[in-house]
Amino acid sequence: MEGIMGFQRGIIICAISTCILLLASCSDTSPVDYGEEFQSADNIESFAKQSEMKFEDGDAALLKAVKQATSRYHSTTQANRAGYEDSGHCVYSDDGGMGYHWVNQDLVDPVFDPMVPEAVLYEKDKNGNMKLIAVEYIVIDVGQPHPHFGDYPLDVGGTPVPVPHYSLHVWLYKDNPNGIFTPYNPTVSCG
Repeated sequence: MEGIMGFQRGIIICAISTCILLLASCSDTSPVDYGEEFQSADNIESFAKQSEMKFEDGDAALLKAVKQATSRYHSTTQANRAGYEDSGHCVYSDDGGMGYHWVNQDLVDPVFDPMVPEAVLYEKDKNGNMKLIAVEYIVIDVGQPHPHFGDYPLDVGGTPVPVPHYSLHVWLYKDNPNGIFTPYNPTVSCG
C-alpha cells in the first residue's frame, strides 16, 4: 500500500511541475520597475478591512499570522532551505502576473494548513533580485470538506494540476488591486 501511495504522489508531483512549466511558457518577460508596494505586517489588519473582501476580525488576524509565518521567505535562501524549489519560470497572462513560483512538492497533498503554503511567489526587482509577493495554497481534493482561508473558500481547481484540487493565491506582500485572493495581479509582470 505504501508503494502505491508513493507512486501516486510521484505522479501528482510530476504533473504539478509539468503544468507550472507549461503555464510559464506563455509568460511575458518584459522588465518593469515595481516600486515599493509591500505592506508592513503592522498594516495588514487595516489593509484587510479596506479590501473589497469583507473580512471579520478573525480573518485579519489570520492574514497577519500567515504573513508573520512566511516573512522569512523574503530570503530565497530560507525558502530553499524550507524545501521550496524555483520553477525557473514566471507565470503571466493578459490578466496580469503571478510571478515566479517556488513550490514545496512535499506540501502538495490533501492537507490544508494556512501557516504552511505549498508555494511562495516572487517577482524580480529592477536589479534582478527576487522579492516575495504572495503565497499560494494547492490542496489535493480527496473528498474532504471544502477548505477555507478564514471565511473565504479556496477556489475549485484554479491551477493546471491534472487532479481535482483547490487553490488560493494570497497577496500578502504586494497589493493586488483586483483583490487579495485574486489569482492574477495586474501590477506584476515578468522581467
